[in-house]
Amino acid sequence: MHAALIAAAAEGAEHARELPFPPVVFGIGAFVGLTAMLLITFAFRSVGTRH
Repeated sequence: MHAALIAAAAEGAEHARELPFPPVVFGIGAFVGLTAMLLITFAFRSVGTRH
């Protein structure tokens, strides 16, 4: 029973899906997205003091 489970797990590990882009692209995308959100938030910093 254990041998069958180990064989099934080994087979499943061989069929791993690959990422569509290199991991660096995901990091750069996250950095750009978070920087854009920071700039949008920074643009509204003085809205409350105008009124």
